[in-house]
Amino acid sequence: MYERLARVARTEFASIITGTEILGRRAGAPLKLRLHVRDGTFIDVWLSPDQQRYAYHWEQRARRGLLHRHDNAPDHPEVATYPKHFHNGDDSTVEESHISDAPPDALRYFLRFVEQNVTP
Repeated sequence: MYERLARVARTEFASIITGTEILGRRAGAPLKLRLHVRDGTFIDVWLSPDQQRYAYHWEQRARRGLLHRHDNAPDHPEVATYPKHFHNGDDSTVEESHISDAPPDALRYFLRFVEQNVTP
């Protein structure tokens, strides 16, 4: 799945994604996909082996002190879309998430957000 997602990022979002790499291997399985963004930040995509759990994380703390992450860890029951939620700017700012459950569609959704918010 990570190879497929890397292709989506490289072909459909070439204006913002400058590189892709699959990181770490445990028992022969990749641990996550890293996407390098044109502004020097990066995105990590993590999917559980059954693809039921996920995290789409844009790491910007070193550049702008920000992070943005859609995930479905069951840790914010106060959010209407529980367990889906969105960390908007930092770990403590949690909002509803309407990201798709299908990884390719979810990645497109997230990369459109990045595309709209990345600095030139």
